[in-house]
Amino acid sequence: MTAAADQPTSPVLAEAARRRTFAVISHPDAGKSTLTEALALHAEVIDSAGAVHGKSGRRGVTSDWMEMERKRGISITSAVLEFTYGDAVINLLDTPGHGDFSEDTYRVLAAVDAAVMLLDAAKGLEPQTLKLFDVCRSRGVPVLTFVNKWDRPGREALELLDEVEQRIGLRPMPVTWPVGFAGDLRGLVEVATGDFTRFRRTAGGATRAEAEHVPAERAAAEEGAAWSTAQDELALLTEIGAGFDEKDFLAGTATPVLFGAALSNIGVARLLDALVALAPGPGERDDVDGRPRPLDAPFSGFVFKVQAGMDPSHRDRMAFMRVCSGRFERGMVLTHAATGKPFATKYAQAVFGQQRTTLDEAYPGDIVGLVNAGALRPGDTLHDGPRVEFPPIPSFAPEHFAVVRSADSGKHKQFRRGIDQLDGEGVVQVLRSDLRGDQAPVLAAVGPLQFEVATHRLESEFHAPVTLEPLGYSVARVTDAEGAATLQGQSEVEVFTRRSDGALLAVFAHPWRLESVRRRYPDLRLDAMPAGTVESAG
Repeated sequence: MTAAADQPTSPVLAEAARRRTFAVISHPDAGKSTLTEALALHAEVIDSAGAVHGKSGRRGVTSDWMEMERKRGISITSAVLEFTYGDAVINLLDTPGHGDFSEDTYRVLAAVDAAVMLLDAAKGLEPQTLKLFDVCRSRGVPVLTFVNKWDRPGREALELLDEVEQRIGLRPMPVTWPVGFAGDLRGLVEVATGDFTRFRRTAGGATRAEAEHVPAERAAAEEGAAWSTAQDELALLTEIGAGFDEKDFLAGTATPVLFGAALSNIGVARLLDALVALAPGPGERDDVDGRPRPLDAPFSGFVFKVQAGMDPSHRDRMAFMRVCSGRFERGMVLTHAATGKPFATKYAQAVFGQQRTTLDEAYPGDIVGLVNAGALRPGDTLHDGPRVEFPPIPSFAPEHFAVVRSADSGKHKQFRRGIDQLDGEGVVQVLRSDLRGDQAPVLAAVGPLQFEVATHRLESEFHAPVTLEPLGYSVARVTDAEGAATLQGQSEVEVFTRRSDGALLAVFAHPWRLESVRRRYPDLRLDAMPAGTVESAG
């Protein structure tokens, strides 16, 4: 095949090839939101970054716009930042690191083509990082690794690489290498060329670090033992075959590794360049029947997130849609695959954190914000032309349950509207039963922080203060009508209907109670929720 034959043959394919859509994943406090903002800073789409000086004194970063995020100093909802970098169009998705919000992260990972796994130089692979990597592996999302905080005391570089290979089975392929141990970073070596770059930090990391390119001979003389150690380590990596292999990276068996310090903006520009050069562009996605959807097929996209309250002055609701095929044009009337009804796209926007701008067109890989999308839920497909539907995004198995009631009888309308909103966004799962009625729905969550977000939003956005009454359940399984009838009245068991999709959930006080019921009724339907979204990702 000739080189010309490999080139895009249509405007849609040409535009898709420019897109890089990726998420940043990590354990809490690894510096994820700081890195997100540093990437935007190096792309020159913001003038200065908000430095993070611990949670209590944190200035808000671009991707953390909710009031609770600013107060707590953690990301509790995913955010989208779209910008251009050179000829590339970047769709960067910041994700919550806390395990209580891993369902939101899972939805984001359904919408990206690659992920940046952020490691703390002192802590290495942490529990939530491992769980999120498992999700990437299950979805076939290739992973680049950025070892962060190398300007602080930490572990040895070779030790960290060995941990990545031993614990998650990814062969590390260093792209840059530190000169100087963690806490005494002298600069970074480009592994492929041997070029050395030294950095001069700026006050608080508010602007880009100044980079000085130093010839190898001068670096050897000026850095002394640190340079010699780095060269010995690089020689060892060459001996064990740690060179970059694109095929292994895209297959998910190896990971490019870069070092740096996001807070000081060191190594961030190189990471951005690596993402453009190495990360895959949009590819064909399988529809619900397993058929690949060509990029230049008529327009299709799926909703992976719904969010209200992004702008306190506007009580609108935005659905975030990943474009999968074709060209999107603002004003298109699309078909909502779940209902067959038309959906107008007059109010389409590009999103940069909390900021919005009108978007006229988009291509595969882009994220489109659809305003006032009350009919849309995470997992929904929109399309033009013949019907197409993408696989739904599974819900996690909840492990925490609480009855929620309005604390002010005069605010019941606001209370019901707020519950509907939270349910539609997937902030929590909302369950109902004939026994409890609509006055006292049950909130189900992966982690208790989701309850805190729900109650805060009910009070701040809907002016509907609530009370929560924890329920003593910890295990959920999907059942059917026959199972529901059998379980009716059983001790330490209750059956609810999930409002979002009508699924029947049987909840049990303890795992042993579940096993007891299974032994007594071996033919009863008690299905675990989809693999990769239950215990392994929660």
